[in-house]
Amino acid sequence: MSTLKICLVSSEVTPFSKTGGLADVLHGLGRYLGAAGVDVRIFTPLYDSVARGGHRLEPDDSFDPVGIDFGGSKQHFQLQKATLPESEVPVWFIDCPAMFGRDQLYSSTYQDEHIRFGLLSRAAIEACQHMGWIPDVFHCNDWHTGLLPLYLKSVYAWDEKLKNSKTLLTIHNIGYQGQFAASVLEDLGLKEVAGLLHQEDLRRDQINFLKTGLIYSDHLSTVSETYAREIQEPDGGRGLEGILSARADHLSGIVNGVDYGDWSPQTDPNIPANFSAKDLSGKKECRDALLDRMNLKQADGTPVIGVVSRLTPQKGFDLLPDILPVLLRERNLRLCILGSGEQRYEEYFQWLRDRFPDQVGIYRGYHEELAHWIEAGSDMFLMPSMYEPCGLNQMYSLRYGTVPIVRRTGGLADTVQAWDGETGTGFSFDDYEPQQLLDAIRAACSAFDSEKTWATIQQNGMSQDFSWEKQGPLYEKLYKSLISG
Repeated sequence: MSTLKICLVSSEVTPFSKTGGLADVLHGLGRYLGAAGVDVRIFTPLYDSVARGGHRLEPDDSFDPVGIDFGGSKQHFQLQKATLPESEVPVWFIDCPAMFGRDQLYSSTYQDEHIRFGLLSRAAIEACQHMGWIPDVFHCNDWHTGLLPLYLKSVYAWDEKLKNSKTLLTIHNIGYQGQFAASVLEDLGLKEVAGLLHQEDLRRDQINFLKTGLIYSDHLSTVSETYAREIQEPDGGRGLEGILSARADHLSGIVNGVDYGDWSPQTDPNIPANFSAKDLSGKKECRDALLDRMNLKQADGTPVIGVVSRLTPQKGFDLLPDILPVLLRERNLRLCILGSGEQRYEEYFQWLRDRFPDQVGIYRGYHEELAHWIEAGSDMFLMPSMYEPCGLNQMYSLRYGTVPIVRRTGGLADTVQAWDGETGTGFSFDDYEPQQLLDAIRAACSAFDSEKTWATIQQNGMSQDFSWEKQGPLYEKLYKSLISG
């Protein structure tokens, strides 16, 4: 039985709240740590969508409403509790309707976004104090919890019990940093310790939550080894590369785990037929069913390429307009797209669907079951990301015998091994250029023409293990090194 006490603090946690992979990581890591015997507790906001979501929540009657002073006005919160599904891990919700009882988890139109997530950090600390539970490590996630390490070292420095608690900040996507005008310092209760903030930022009338976390956390991590290197360079650091380079000895890269309980072709209840590496016949059924569902013509001998993604520049969609029409005419391939995002990308894919109605299918929005169908029924999965801290869909694809085509960046580089004619699990390209992506897709199509070659690549991918049972121990090791260090 582990004696570790880990406090996970996050702005979202599956299945209660989710806008991206962060929520899935908290769910998977939390569940792993609980099963490993770690005393882990998760703290997250009680959004309006959570309160209305049918989850079994229990108020903590022993916890009297606490008021925290933000700029002269008190924000009162209470605690409610649920259990992470398929575990005994407690999830504690910060119940403050004035801050979190809103239609959206985040919005640039909220004028008090800084207070909302300053409250999350402080409420997590205050809740631990109330419980008499002193974490060995406060594990913070992304900019929303970036102030927690500073709060611990300043506002809560009086608490002798907390002085040995360490802090770990995980960067899930450095593109989002939580930048506000310096005038919010008073709102956040940090005006008296303004000397501890990044002084050049203050002179520019700025405060950056993520940057503050990078400075004051005892250790930093991000979600792949390659991304840990990339964010120390000007192209990848988004202005934070200097601090990250200076703290390189305190920066780790750990690839996210995958929940194979939800994403396994052998047991997936969402797909038309189950299959395994030993018997891929069910994958052919999934392929045929996917084409029918997307109203595309059946076509043996031509590959089906899947896309499940947010339609944003980060995901590499600027590379596609020049090459997709070429490929659709050249190979008569099938393209199944699930996603939503910027209007220009949605309109482009709709145009492509109208231009090639027998070959291109698109579902605008998100549909969980269809995401599983695309993973199971596609032959290839396309992820040409400009940058990708970790990525999950390429790991789902490997498990489903769906060969990834990716740009060699971030977690894509760490999880997809380029096929070299003998070994490898997918196809990749280096430079963010349409021609390189076109060459990679053509190479994949050429390999697809050989049943023996394609079967080898599929088997290689399906044998990979990116489960939390493999990745979770790396976090345990990191926690223990923090404590002993």
